[in-house]
Amino acid sequence: MRTRSQIPFAPNFSRIAASGISLLLLGALALVCGCERFHQMTHDTVYVSARQMYIHDRVAAVSNRVAEVVNGQPLEVLEHGRRFIKVKTRKNEIGWIEEHAVIDSKTYDSFVQLAEKHKQDPVVATATVRDDIYLHLLPGRETERFYLLPANAKIQLLARASVPRASPPGSLPAHAESKPGEPVKKPISAQAKFPPVVRPAPVAAADVPPIPMEDWWLVRDAEGRAGWMLAGRLDVDVPDEIAQYAEGQRIVGAYILTKVSDDEATTPDHTVPEYVTVLSPPKSGLPFDFDQVRVFTWSLKHHRYETAFRLHPIQGFLPVLVSTGPGPGGAKVPVFDFQLANGSDVITDPATGITRPASARTIHYEMLDTVVKRIGPDMGPIQVGHLEGEKAKAGKAGKKKGK
Repeated sequence: MRTRSQIPFAPNFSRIAASGISLLLLGALALVCGCERFHQMTHDTVYVSARQMYIHDRVAAVSNRVAEVVNGQPLEVLEHGRRFIKVKTRKNEIGWIEEHAVIDSKTYDSFVQLAEKHKQDPVVATATVRDDIYLHLLPGRETERFYLLPANAKIQLLARASVPRASPPGSLPAHAESKPGEPVKKPISAQAKFPPVVRPAPVAAADVPPIPMEDWWLVRDAEGRAGWMLAGRLDVDVPDEIAQYAEGQRIVGAYILTKVSDDEATTPDHTVPEYVTVLSPPKSGLPFDFDQVRVFTWSLKHHRYETAFRLHPIQGFLPVLVSTGPGPGGAKVPVFDFQLANGSDVITDPATGITRPASARTIHYEMLDTVVKRIGPDMGPIQVGHLEGEKAKAGKAGKKKGK
């Protein structure tokens, strides 16, 4: 008879199975923890919207500068604070930066999409930035801004929009939907602090001051970046030789139709360009892009620019397109076209403030030597602004003088 010590070893399969299951569970747990740790290491990216600033080693009144960051620079977010975020540069420099000095990746993507959407838009005119200015995502002083253009940067103008400069004084908040004479509805917290406010009865339209408007341009810079900028902060590129003939109006665009040779001209190679220009009154918030078309040709007799064609006042819309068409004897002649409003109705995009005619007409002209002639399928009469009213006033004035 064998003693316990002499009995051969018999494995405990149930114990082994339990140990295997435990190892599997531990492996799965480690995998989950690893995935979670990997997920935590994937950080957001922000982009510097300030001109330039320093990131600091800590958020305190006294801190050390770690690195300088500039406009457009991407930063990896490591930690969020109350008003600061901890970031890391591509050079692995780590520090804290104020949250208002950056934009998030969603806003950055919106700027990228804006540039992509308008990368094929025709150029209305070229211009020069007067001083350093930001590009905005939408027209308006309080909208998101990002790219900072330096002074004297060259830009391409794509579209014009008009938006209110600021909320009119005395305007009610969005939640005030009460009728005239009734208390304004407010949130409970507001009712607890302030007495009921009575909305005044409507006043005559003549007594309501107009809302101040300002013009913005959608522009594209040399790097293909797009955004909105205030119209008053740029100068449209217009040759000085014809800018002097603006007569107090604002030249929106000047386009070369053709070039002529004059041995007495002081231009390079004695070649002088001839232009079609569009002009508008020096006002903001107009429901059209221009109200006047003028063609400047070069006089070989007097060696100066002269007006060969003028159409005014009209309700014109950009862009103005210049091309060539068939002329006498198979020669090519310059052709230009633009859009007019077919009636007084216009449509304003509520998101951007861009105004377009509800029904548009495309008008074509060609220039033979110094003669500008209308061509194309639309030869119908042009409704010329307030010309009829001006003619009526002139007629009445003439009758009074006759008396």
